[in-house]
Amino acid sequence: MGKVTGFLEIDRHDRKYEPVAERIKHYREFVLRLPEAEARAQAARCMDCGVPYCHGQSQIPGAPSGCPVNNQIPDWNDLVYRGQWDEAARNLHSTNNFPEVTGRVCPAPCEASCTLNIDDNPVTIKTIECEIADRAIAQGLKPDIAAKKTGKKVAVVGSGPAGLACAQQLARAGHDVHVYERWAKAGGLLRYGIPDFKMEKVHVDRRVAQMQAEGVTFHYGVHVGVTMPVDQLAKEHDAVVLAGGSEKPRDLPIPGRELAGIHFAMDFLPQQNRRVSGEPLGETAPILATAKKVVVIGGGDTGSDCIGTSIRQGAVSVVNFEIMPQPPERENKPLVWPDWPLKLRVSSSHEEGATREFAVLTQKFSGENGRVKKLHCVHVDAKFQPVPGTEFEIEADLVLLAMGFVHPVHDGMLKTLDVALDKRGNVSADMESYLTSVPKVFSAGDMRRGQSLVVWAIREGRQCAHAVDKFLMGSTALPR
Repeated sequence: MGKVTGFLEIDRHDRKYEPVAERIKHYREFVLRLPEAEARAQAARCMDCGVPYCHGQSQIPGAPSGCPVNNQIPDWNDLVYRGQWDEAARNLHSTNNFPEVTGRVCPAPCEASCTLNIDDNPVTIKTIECEIADRAIAQGLKPDIAAKKTGKKVAVVGSGPAGLACAQQLARAGHDVHVYERWAKAGGLLRYGIPDFKMEKVHVDRRVAQMQAEGVTFHYGVHVGVTMPVDQLAKEHDAVVLAGGSEKPRDLPIPGRELAGIHFAMDFLPQQNRRVSGEPLGETAPILATAKKVVVIGGGDTGSDCIGTSIRQGAVSVVNFEIMPQPPERENKPLVWPDWPLKLRVSSSHEEGATREFAVLTQKFSGENGRVKKLHCVHVDAKFQPVPGTEFEIEADLVLLAMGFVHPVHDGMLKTLDVALDKRGNVSADMESYLTSVPKVFSAGDMRRGQSLVVWAIREGRQCAHAVDKFLMGSTALPR
């Protein structure tokens, strides 16, 4: 694969960012693309390593993990090296419906499992994937219209990455697919959760247009189980796919939680995305970090997105608390490779001016005139127990809770359907058939597996489409 001696001759070079002082002035993407010659040179570094752990997600518990959608990474790296961009795009799209998305927001477990990562020098897989996708899209996204219609009608509830991937695959199999979305536009977290400076929404819009050309019908402003009865949906469709995501946020029920100025991240982030796109906020009160001291509780991707957004809104200061201890700067390769390593990660938003504090537990909020003014915190040990003498206070005008999600929202659709849930509160669905406890009702994505990565949602949507097509037709040609 690639140039046989490429990994010995060519150093790793990845995309760079616009300078901080420039990029915090806008909400556009700020990653600078590699020139074609450099992208091809980076692809040449992909070695014929025998067992390409980057290539796939094992079905065996505990086995090495690479790409959840089984991207044929060595193959399209070789094609890029040889300048065969169109063939590389065909290969990439055969396993991934939205590579322009994963090429921007996926944390790249493939690079962690790359053989060259043993030496902290993995192939720039994510960058090459994004370049392949962007070049293909620049030539125009052509619809892949089914040659024959099946006469079967399928409802997909939720238009996040799992729902979109499932809907597109089913439409290409010839089914009449209807996507029901409670918000004004499609995309789910791609649209409303991921800031535009990480991924502009034109990427979602183009895929939605492609899917519409392929026969997918989108129904917006339809909240299944609230504004549309679930039994009506089941009666009107031959199969129903629940892909509503994991939207119940993890709360912090401590004294002072009721004070104004304390918000969930997913109440804060969607507002800014709507402002950027010109979508009205309606009667929702604005949540802004402008001229405020901001504290973000939660050290994951959502917390990072809150940091970058707060800085762009003009926050006076941004502090990020994480209850976990600070991880090592480098992982122990012999112990963890090729699995996803626990190590200190610095996002582009962290670089823009946030202060990070690890092993911090917030014990209470206090305020004045009903608004939050202080957090009362303590450092914790490895067992998350408070360490005496480490108590401290920090001022805040805005607190954003970005501690993840516990499970899908149960009220409404799920309770009405009386669908079985697993021990974590997610929809229980068979690993192979994706069927729930309710006849002809399937589930995929975060609603089924719990909060996870965009690339896992795409995998779930594709595999669910395979299962639905087989359920409806007795057999299927859709890939798993």
